[in-house]
Amino acid sequence: MALKDAKAGTRNEAGIAAVLGILKQSFGERFQTGQSFREQHAHTTTYIPPQLPDGVLFAESAEDVKAAVNACATHKVPVIGFGVGTSLEGQVNAANGGISIDFSRMNRVIEVNPEDLDCTVEPGVTREALNIHLRDTGLFFPIDPGANASIGGMASTRASGTNAVRYGTMKDNVLAVTAVTANGEEIRTARRARKSSAGYDLTRLFVGAEGTLGILTSVTLRLQAIPQKIAGGACAFPSIKAACDAVIMTIQMGIPVARIELLDTVQMRACNAYSKLSYAESPTLFLEFHGTDETVPLQSAAFAEIAAECGGGEFLWTANAEERTKLWKARHDAYWAARALAPGLAALSTDVCVPISKLADCVSETQADIEEHGLLGPIVGHAGDGNFHVLLLFDDKSTEGVAVAESFVQRLNQRALEMDGTCTGEHGIGQGKMAFLEQELGGAVDLMRQVKQALDPDDIFNPGKIFHHG
Repeated sequence: MALKDAKAGTRNEAGIAAVLGILKQSFGERFQTGQSFREQHAHTTTYIPPQLPDGVLFAESAEDVKAAVNACATHKVPVIGFGVGTSLEGQVNAANGGISIDFSRMNRVIEVNPEDLDCTVEPGVTREALNIHLRDTGLFFPIDPGANASIGGMASTRASGTNAVRYGTMKDNVLAVTAVTANGEEIRTARRARKSSAGYDLTRLFVGAEGTLGILTSVTLRLQAIPQKIAGGACAFPSIKAACDAVIMTIQMGIPVARIELLDTVQMRACNAYSKLSYAESPTLFLEFHGTDETVPLQSAAFAEIAAECGGGEFLWTANAEERTKLWKARHDAYWAARALAPGLAALSTDVCVPISKLADCVSETQADIEEHGLLGPIVGHAGDGNFHVLLLFDDKSTEGVAVAESFVQRLNQRALEMDGTCTGEHGIGQGKMAFLEQELGGAVDLMRQVKQALDPDDIFNPGKIFHHG
């Protein structure tokens, strides 16, 4: 399914040649057209083939972005934003050629407002760099997609991660953005007020647009106070259903769990082997609680009672930072542990999300699918959200291997949609899931096309992503 939609579009050769000359003259060494630079800005962390841009601009300011977009708009040349390249569905590919704008040098924290619990950053600031900058304020930015992604990229893909069950996703934590639109102007979508009834919610239109409506030049974020106390724990269960029942009860009882991650038996086996651990090789929940010295032990005790009621083993938890890090090592190393199961195979990371009441059914049916077709695919889930990932290990060098992988992804997405879920909880659509978006939202995709046409009539912003323009 993905390779069919990752096709090259029509190139505007005359326009591209003109823009290459303009940007080289304007930016000198900050604009590169060498093969290695172009390859670095088209790599994908999946099996979708890279489609190289024709040039890479290392932007240093919003004025640089405006100049580049103006040149591209004048000559109808595609422009693609690039953070650190952690996208999983081909979002950074230059399907029609064009210019990649690299934001690694737009990495300044513009302002921090501790009293208001917010900050404004340039799009190239990474999540880890931001939290280092905030450390002395007693605040932190809570969204953790599992990679040191850029804030601009996280906003563009509406990223989330392990602690979304408590802190929400990027759509809940972005207060405003500034963006350069197709006419080369920079707009601001909102002010810093915590709520507003002033017009359309343009902020959330750009958050999750995957760079198809404009290029972000700054992001204003909601911050959180660093918890007084953090505790982590793990608990094994006899089945996926038992583990999911514990998750549902935890959420329904209002226990403010910060993370609640599900690893299936295959993933636990991989983690034990890779990280030299001795966890039970059965479905396991990893949890984290944020609060005070008084509330965290109460939360942990409440979950222990739920786990026992659902047939779980002993719930071992700790507030010691070093012990907590060791306890979470299995979860943090899950990707590399899974890859180590079959080092010679490629890995396709795909995700779906369903209502949590359907999570056990969806995971169990997916496991049965994997076994029936003789596949290898460990499962990790952000269980509190009903979101789970399969890391499918397959032979990407053979046509048959790719066909088997794509067939599995199709069945997985169909299964999620039949349960009133979504084809992607956090990876985005990009090129890889365009067909499933049509199945999921039907006529609403036509409305998206109308929005795209209104804001980007010449289709210069990241064309060939989310849906086909025509």
